[in-house]
Formats: sequence, structure tokens, C-alpha cells
Amino acid sequence: MADEELVDGGTVEEAGPAESAGTVEASQAVADPGVADAADDPADDTPAEVSDDASAEAAEGEPETAETPSKRNASLENEGEIAADYLEELLDIADLDGDIDTFVEGGRAHVSILTEGDLLVGRDGEVLDALQELARLAVMTETGHRSRLMLDVAGHRDKRRKVLQDLAADAVAAVVENGEPVRLAPMNPFERKIVHDVVAAAGLVSESEGEEPQRRVVVLPKA
Repeated sequence: MADEELVDGGTVEEAGPAESAGTVEASQAVADPGVADAADDPADDTPAEVSDDASAEAAEGEPETAETPSKRNASLENEGEIAADYLEELLDIADLDGDIDTFVEGGRAHVSILTEGDLLVGRDGEVLDALQELARLAVMTETGHRSRLMLDVAGHRDKRRKVLQDLAADAVAAVVENGEPVRLAPMNPFERKIVHDVVAAAGLVSESEGEEPQRRVVVLPKA
């Protein structure tokens, strides 16, 4: 029986093994880098069975140190401030309006640009991803270590997360009903991490296959 593939809109369609999936798209709601990838993906800790995207992401963070929690938190706050200053300068140069907020959550610095419209998000989050990478480079230049800083613009990532969680839930339901693997459309590491988390919470196993930018999540039935 051919694997199933979950494509745009969250519907499940029959797909042959060699069929290439369409890209996952959401109306003005997208993603963390190419948002950076498993190797540079800003993913959080994942279950042991989700090894590819998660383990590489761990390597993407800065080396472990003997910092106390308070020092670590201060370091992350500093990352956010450096990135915020850099992004504020970019907004001034581009003559764009936007308020910048910073906070620390989940062991990483977060920067959010509060603005109207999606100019700073771009198609499929391309502009947002580029800005995030620039902000990370600015932090690395200042501090000397790589940053796992997360950037959001106009709540784009939060919106995208909800879309992907629904998509993953549909895939899980299809696997449970049919007992066959379901292939999702290609996603960046940020998106794949969200799907892996939903699948693991549902008690199933998922893995990533393929090469960027066509790397995708495959949801597997229980053994």
C-alpha cells in the first residue's frame, strides 16, 4: 500500500513512493529557520526517538559551561538586548515602524518585533528567517559564541505553530486509522520539530527523511 502524504491544507492524499510533496504553506503564517535546520534548528529537547533534528539542534547551541542559572539567564538577556539593538538599527535604516520586545524562555533568548503587516515576515517566512540569522550573527560577533536566539514578527511563529500542530494531529489520526506511514510535505527544522513533538505526545514515532530543502517528517505506526 502506498504511503500517504499530508499536504497543504491538512488533507491526506494517496501518494506513490517517488511522488514529490508540495511545500507546506500557510496564509501568512510560517516558520524558525530554514529557520535554521536540525543542525541549526532552534529546537527544544525532544524525545529520544526523534533523533535527527533534535540531536543536531543540540550541537547548534553554545557549548555547555559551568555557569550558574542566574549567570546563564543574564547571558541570555544580554543576547536579547544585543539582537534588539541590531534589529532596531535595521528598522531605522529601512524606515519601518515596529516595537521590539525581549524575554528569556525555554533556555534561549527571544526577540519579538511588534508591527503591522507581513513585510518583515516575507513569503513563507523567508524574510523573518533571514532577520533571525542576521540577529544571531550580531550576537555571535558581540559575544564570541553561537546563539539559539528566536525571532518572531507580528506573532507569525505562534500562528504557524498552531497550523503545524493541527497538521500533525491529522497525520497521527490517519496513521492510527490506516496503520500506514504518512509522509508530510517538506518542512524546515523549526516546523519539523513541532510535528515531532505532537507525534511523540500522541504515542507514535516520527522520523525525518531526505535532504534540505526537501527534508520531511514521516509519521510511523506503532511497531
